[in-house]
Amino acid sequence: MKTLSHAADKAELLRRLQAVSPDSPAKWGRMSAHQMICHVTDSFRGPLKEKAMSIAPGWHFRPLMKWFALSAPFPWPKNLGTLPEMDQQQGGTPPADFLADVTNLEAAVERFSTRGRDYAWPPHPIFVTLSLDEWMRWGYLHMDHHLRQFGA
Repeated sequence: MKTLSHAADKAELLRRLQAVSPDSPAKWGRMSAHQMICHVTDSFRGPLKEKAMSIAPGWHFRPLMKWFALSAPFPWPKNLGTLPEMDQQQGGTPPADFLADVTNLEAAVERFSTRGRDYAWPPHPIFVTLSLDEWMRWGYLHMDHHLRQFGA
């Protein structure tokens, strides 16, 4: 399984990121490419404790959903919602300069992927408890999901 723990998998995502431009059209969803860049950055900044993130209400089947999201052999579904603080039309970081925002995302990926096993990971908004390996898998899948959203 691909994960941000593997240098080759991380390099693949960062290479694909370079294919996204401000005018890349979305294949689904309501975000622009620039908003997506900021959303993915915010989504890494949450677990890094650089941005507040809440726990989604409900989700009574969290263990089953966690297994499905991190282990299923097919892409995540399209048009899933997000937390208000990670939504660029609500409380997310607003897009500014595209190239600077891409650089910020690259730096967030690096900070996220180099946390060691001694790092005290906060609760995930949906899955609550994730191990380091699960966080790295989630990080890969989340970024992959949004790069596919913009054809990268």
